[in-house]
Amino acid sequence: MKILMINVVCGIRSTGRICTDLADALTEQGHTVKIAYGREDVPEKYKKYAYKIGTNLDVKLHGLKARLFDAAGFGSKRATIKFIEWVKKYDPDVIHLHNIHGYYINVEVLFDYLRTCGKKIIWTLHDCWAVTGHCSHFTYVKCNKWRNGCHSCPQKKEYPKSILADKSQENWEKKKTLFTTVKKMVLVTPSCWLAQIVKESYLTCYPVRVLYNGIDTEVFKPMPSNFREKYGLQDKIVLLGVSSTWNQRKGFNDFIKLAEKLDDRYTIILVGLSDKQKLMIPENIIGITCTNSIKELAEIYSAADVFINLSVEETFGLTTIEAQACGTPAIVYNSTALPEFISDNNGVAIPTEITTDALIDTIKRIVKSPYNKNDLIKSASNLDKQRMVERYLEIYEKIR
Repeated sequence: MKILMINVVCGIRSTGRICTDLADALTEQGHTVKIAYGREDVPEKYKKYAYKIGTNLDVKLHGLKARLFDAAGFGSKRATIKFIEWVKKYDPDVIHLHNIHGYYINVEVLFDYLRTCGKKIIWTLHDCWAVTGHCSHFTYVKCNKWRNGCHSCPQKKEYPKSILADKSQENWEKKKTLFTTVKKMVLVTPSCWLAQIVKESYLTCYPVRVLYNGIDTEVFKPMPSNFREKYGLQDKIVLLGVSSTWNQRKGFNDFIKLAEKLDDRYTIILVGLSDKQKLMIPENIIGITCTNSIKELAEIYSAADVFINLSVEETFGLTTIEAQACGTPAIVYNSTALPEFISDNNGVAIPTEITTDALIDTIKRIVKSPYNKNDLIKSASNLDKQRMVERYLEIYEKIR
């Protein structure tokens, strides 16, 4: 079987790693896989899969168009036409979409092809961009306009940021028309929460299957590490947060509030901070920029006492599962998909309106009565990437 995946990145970050994990397993089973991507560099070992859509200049021009005209997804026309010519030559049996936003592909050109190509189409939704006229997340601002038609977007200046126009209503109508005209497309979501969102949107015309993302349990497992020694944390209670980007929705401000009330027994580690954010944090937070080394990330998870995910909107919560696989219990907000991955054996889901003092009490309870590492590892093993691959293969075969 020949498979084509399309995603904004390849081999890095959560969606890029999902694509390459899937590609590795499919290749081992004798399938041919290519991953078309649009941004950033590809690790050397994954370049055998990679096909770059357009150029870095194309991405910048697409981003500029989005900034000025609220047109994310509607730039990169020439690059996408050229890409479709390549797709026709590659002639895949299955086309598997992942994140198609990110200023690298034109959704009109793409879906004009998908509508007529006769291929089997799978679309894994990693966020909510496919059902809105602008944003990729809306829970934080409590917006429900996506249900019946976006307009007057309250998040115009959030990703994908527009500094001038608000075309959320026009975008919603165009995306609805484009995304609902492909026959026999199967949608996949990484959580029951996102599946319900899809069923309440214009994409309800398609079958939706919940398939949790998989992690590499050969890498994400309790690991020896000199991380504590490196940062002088031998006698500290280490609280960890990990995100590819940090903002208020991801809980950055909540971590600042938490740090202000913790005593000197505790240190917070935040992975994924920008250089600017590292200058904003108090002394009891250690900021680390984003790492694309999963081994290094596993070592950091293993060194922590408690993993904390204070994001108010997650369609899966990959970092939470990775931390649990490394033997570290999690505290998460009882919001969106995160509670789906919390049980009595691996962590605690807390209300989003919880006070900082109550959060500290929860942390103290976990530190005082640690979770059994074997229970944590076992709960995460149910989300091993091999199971994910097997389920995707079942979908590929069935839709053929």
